[in-house]
Amino acid sequence: MTSATQAPIAPARTLPNRPNMVAVGTMVWLTSELMFFAGLFAMYFTLRSTQPEMFAEGGATLAIPLATTITVILVASSVTAQFGVFAAERHQPRRTGGMFNIKGWGMVEWYILSFIMGAVFIAGQTFEFAELVSHGVTVSSNAFGSAFYITTGFHGLHVVGGLIAFLFVIARAYYSVKFTHREAHAAVVVSYYWHFVDVVWIALFGIVYLLPMFG
Repeated sequence: MTSATQAPIAPARTLPNRPNMVAVGTMVWLTSELMFFAGLFAMYFTLRSTQPEMFAEGGATLAIPLATTITVILVASSVTAQFGVFAAERHQPRRTGGMFNIKGWGMVEWYILSFIMGAVFIAGQTFEFAELVSHGVTVSSNAFGSAFYITTGFHGLHVVGGLIAFLFVIARAYYSVKFTHREAHAAVVVSYYWHFVDVVWIALFGIVYLLPMFG
């Protein structure tokens, strides 16, 4: 009597834990954006070193209280965006309770609040630009005007891009039949960009608004 031989069982293959390629691509792109803003900072310091008196006079025309207020709002929006990330990671796209039950908010509610804060920042920055133009400080008036509008203007465009990204993620959460890892990853990637924009503004605020106060 011969016993039947069984074929050896191949060990189960474990799939490698690969990083999300969208997140990796975003980080690489943000690195290039960091180099872009580093070039703007270098331009600002170069112009400032050649004409320090002009930059001191120009800095005195800036609305420090307004800039401080919108800076606090923008930094706070980064905090609310992170709460949105926490909600996305636990796959909670929308609130579970009443509107005023903040503990039950989902990703959508936190991102809407972040969008509103970012929009207030842009509104405040636009108001300051209009005030400066009315006082004769334009992009072509002198070196200070050029440096100020180029650095803060490009940052403002990046903030607008972040607001559009917020709307995209919010709409995607509303129209998706099921909130999956793909939607959660999209929310996280947008938060990466938003945190980057906030950090860049903190550096700009210190250089453009606060540095002239100390000479």
